[in-house]
Amino acid sequence: MYLMELCIVAYRTDREAYTKVIEIFRRQRKGATIADISAKSGLSLQKVRELVPRAADEYSARLEVTESGEILYSFPRGFTSKYRGFRAVLGRFLEKSGKLLKIAGTWFFKVWIMVMLVGYFVLFMLIALATLVISVAAASGSNNSRSSRRHSGGGLFFTSSIFDLIIRIWFYSELTKSLDGRHYRRNSREAPKGRPLYKAIFSFVFGEGDPNAGWTEKENQSVIAYIQAHQGVISLPEYMTLTGMAPVEAEEGIIAFCTEFGGSPEVTGDGTIVYRFDELLRRTDTGNRSFPGLSAPVKRLFSFSSNSGKMNGWFALINGVNLGFGGYFLFNALKSGQILTQAHLNAASYLYGVTYLLFSQIVSNPLPFLIIGLGIVPLVFSLCFWLIPSIRFLGMKKRNEKLKLENLRKDGYRRIWDNPLSVTDKDINPQAPECRPRNLSAAREQVIKELGSYAVPDVAIGDAGTVYVFKELDREKAALENYRATVDAGASALGKTVFDSE
Repeated sequence: MYLMELCIVAYRTDREAYTKVIEIFRRQRKGATIADISAKSGLSLQKVRELVPRAADEYSARLEVTESGEILYSFPRGFTSKYRGFRAVLGRFLEKSGKLLKIAGTWFFKVWIMVMLVGYFVLFMLIALATLVISVAAASGSNNSRSSRRHSGGGLFFTSSIFDLIIRIWFYSELTKSLDGRHYRRNSREAPKGRPLYKAIFSFVFGEGDPNAGWTEKENQSVIAYIQAHQGVISLPEYMTLTGMAPVEAEEGIIAFCTEFGGSPEVTGDGTIVYRFDELLRRTDTGNRSFPGLSAPVKRLFSFSSNSGKMNGWFALINGVNLGFGGYFLFNALKSGQILTQAHLNAASYLYGVTYLLFSQIVSNPLPFLIIGLGIVPLVFSLCFWLIPSIRFLGMKKRNEKLKLENLRKDGYRRIWDNPLSVTDKDINPQAPECRPRNLSAAREQVIKELGSYAVPDVAIGDAGTVYVFKELDREKAALENYRATVDAGASALGKTVFDSE
């Protein structure tokens, strides 16, 4: 109980101290140093150093280095919390609500798609089968009438063709073979693992989800491993290389990373900002985590579907059958309407007339069902069944281009960081397809310009083309290495055990 009371007191004290820091920053948005905060709040320098990175992350601070080497925290983009306040709470609520609605809507839509695609296909197959049987019976019983023979013969040919197409699609397609292990047991010793039909349909319509799920944790592990391999120190260009972030985004990202993993910005002797993570060096795993270079994990691209092209083709064909039937019934229902007499029946399309008579045994007026149930609904569904994957395909191409640019940043930043005094466009030429945007030349130019907004290069024309010389980046790289040389890694060693509860 006493320990719990101490924890509560410590929490309240920390919260009050953090509130003081925020209020001082709010009044002094143009810039304040740690010494300013300590003087105005009465808090110790150590406490201020702990709390300022939290405030800088929450309110998106800008870090500047003065001539004396002090870090100046300012808030040129306003002073709005990313985590607190009505806007932040509303944003999180809407985000969570949107995710829940998306999950619920997706599953409802998936069930609906399964019922519609397979259900309507089976229904139309049964209608075609029934029409075929009736057509055969009508043909054999009406041979005395020339018009009846001509009418029945046409209906027989039409319905038998439809039914033959359905039989071919349903019973002899690669779709059925790929889902039925028994087909393979007759031809091989081991049957491949089948995939449920509904999953294959969902894969065609919705794809396979995000291939980079859980990426934040994987990326954090990569950054932490790099920090631990380099005396607990990292620079902003190195962080940009490991994450693929542009300079502006990386400045906010590394502050958030400092808050989450106990880091703090430091200034080298020549005014270069570095980020130090002493706590990440206090580990029992003393294995070598050195990197052969700035190797960053590459994000995978989205794929349209995990199905084979043949299987997706069959889904499209089945949907096309539903689309054809839906359009056929809607057109004939609007054209022929109700069938009240034999003359109406003779004037109507044969398949439509037989279907009307069949459903007239169930309801007195089947016309609304034919218009809506067999016409509008399958027609609209079939259009959506093609439209959703089409829209998703276009969106997938845009997302993949964005991922390729992010991966290209990692490769480009690494190559520039390795040799900042001589960089050409041709130096940034990764071979992995995940790193090659469609317009590689424009993407390379964008990467160089983005890094140039952080460290402006000199530009010269050489035999190899345009050469970029990042002198400031080279100076920062040298300052970083000198700073790391002064860090005593042994100071973070755990040492011998001085107390054991056992």
